[in-house]
Amino acid sequence: MSDSHISLQIGQVVHINKGRDSGQIAIVVGIIDDKFILLADGDKRKFDRPKKKNIHHLQVLNYVSPEVQNSIAETGRVTNGKLRFAVTKFVNEHVTELKKGEQIDGER
Repeated sequence: MSDSHISLQIGQVVHINKGRDSGQIAIVVGIIDDKFILLADGDKRKFDRPKKKNIHHLQVLNYVSPEVQNSIAETGRVTNGKLRFAVTKFVNEHVTELKKGEQIDGER
């Protein structure tokens, strides 16, 4: 498996596949190295206490939140409200696809 070439960036939306938070959507708020990233959703996982996660336990979705990306680039942080907004916006835009019987991008 050569999944090490997954291109993750700040603000990227991911689906958690393994662990306690399995099945949830979160946003990348930090990149530690080529194996670990920091995730937050603004609700259960706040920006100040992000979850360190192995990238192999995630499904990278083809969506980057411009609000989160710009906020972190400009100030080095993002509000939890903005994280919740980005997650809700993603879910609302893609829930109609899931209801039509489609799978999340890249899901097997």
